[in-house]
Amino acid sequence: MTGNGTGDTEALREEIRRTRVELGETMEALAAKADVKARLRESAEQAKERMREQAAQTVARVRGQAARGAGMARAQAYEKGGLVRAQAQDKGELVRRHPLPWAAITAGAVATVVILMIVRGRRR
Repeated sequence: MTGNGTGDTEALREEIRRTRVELGETMEALAAKADVKARLRESAEQAKERMREQAAQTVARVRGQAARGAGMARAQAYEKGGLVRAQAQDKGELVRRHPLPWAAITAGAVATVVILMIVRGRRR
């Protein structure tokens, strides 16, 4: 008598076939678990893939930060350049409006240099 109670040989054969298929699948699963080298290789491959993904993410993040930093540096340099140009224009305008004090300062500096050269020449 079979497990399903029919007693039919065809049903018994079908049950044996299913049992063999299940047994084959179970054996394959056990063999895969017992194959330590293959499991280690698979685990190492998965770890390598995770490392590649993390490295790619890190590279992308660093590149993004570098691009943002470069953009900020460019903007700051442009602002500073504008500020320096404005200050130079202001100073130039000041000299154009009041040239006498600047001429006196320049003449004093030249006179100081000439006197220092004369004094040094006499010491030798």
